[in-house]
Amino acid sequence: MSSTWNGEASAVVMLTFDVDAETPILAAGRDYARHASTMSHQAYGPEVGVPRVLDLLEELDVPATFFVPGWVAEHRPGLAASIVERGHEVAHHSYSHRAPTSMTPQEERADFERALAVFANQGIEILGHRAALWEATWQTADLVAEHGLRYDSSLMGDDRPYRVATGSGEIVELPVHWSLDDWEQYAYLPAPHIGSVIESPAKVLELWRAELDGMRHYRCLFNLCIHPFLSGRPGRALALRRFIEYALECGDVRFARGREVAEAAAADPGLPTRTPRPPVVDPEVYPT
Repeated sequence: MSSTWNGEASAVVMLTFDVDAETPILAAGRDYARHASTMSHQAYGPEVGVPRVLDLLEELDVPATFFVPGWVAEHRPGLAASIVERGHEVAHHSYSHRAPTSMTPQEERADFERALAVFANQGIEILGHRAALWEATWQTADLVAEHGLRYDSSLMGDDRPYRVATGSGEIVELPVHWSLDDWEQYAYLPAPHIGSVIESPAKVLELWRAELDGMRHYRCLFNLCIHPFLSGRPGRALALRRFIEYALECGDVRFARGREVAEAAAADPGLPTRTPRPPVVDPEVYPT
């Protein structure tokens, strides 16, 4: 049975912006709050990068999804609403940006629900989720389904959408991959130590264009993960603009928000359904 989720498009581009701000650094240790330079490096995202990105998206007339940690939305009232007002989607990106794999099941649930409460208090409708650091646990999809969200975007089991069966019902997975993450290209901090080589925007543009060409050939979901404190910098923002312009010029590429991709995928009878479960591990073969 042929798939229908992508309509007439050879590839669907989902532009996603992870508005992490200070949270990934604070998750590495709250003492980093004393590091004024590091905190200013992260604050650049919501204070400079997000407005620049919103203007770019408006000029090119393309939609996007912004994954926002609850802590960021809470500490910057009006940020999430300003994104929605520009026609884009705001989605769940944990509360604290602590990796779920570093938490107990109870801690992961509390963090997940605390973020939902922030968005509910701000009147922001949330339909999608992305785990911090893409480090989902085997309970994460159940939490997404249990709380009535439609999709997750944390797993890497395909390059097209697929259904995920959970004990609380089915959700749609909009898969990701490290090759389409600007963090791997641009992120650098001396403390906490992150990255070592800051790549040229020209190289990054070449990488993303090559991936898009491959995904047009195989009819895939091009799920690009961008951090405003990284790609909001001037030369990188221009590279992002050139990528979007290239995709528009292809003529067979459609841009969509996560909620729209998930809705089309959920209605596609040809979509596979998978049930995530941990592998059976023999302790004699794989000791702790």
